[in-house]
Amino acid sequence: MRSPDASSGIMKGQDMKAKKIQIRLAKGLEASPIALLVQEASKYDSRIYLETEDKKVNAKSIMGMMSMGLDTGDELTVTADGEDEDAAIAGIEAFLCNAG
Repeated sequence: MRSPDASSGIMKGQDMKAKKIQIRLAKGLEASPIALLVQEASKYDSRIYLETEDKKVNAKSIMGMMSMGLDTGDELTVTADGEDEDAAIAGIEAFLCNAG
């Protein structure tokens, strides 16, 4: 069972971590920002997934990311599993909340 870390909001599971994030990009996630997000995810060795209520995709897949149809204000959960999972979640959160 996962429980939230009070200081970071990161959900800790047995083998992976997850965090809910609200997208705050000025122009949403169109083709160019999606490509940059995939590049950000590809910096990490961890497996990284973005999940909404009805879809879960590999954050390193440009086609998967484009299929999500995400926009500013949408909420999603970022899940990372690997040795650099904390850095991966932080990097994806920083991108989704600050880029644009």
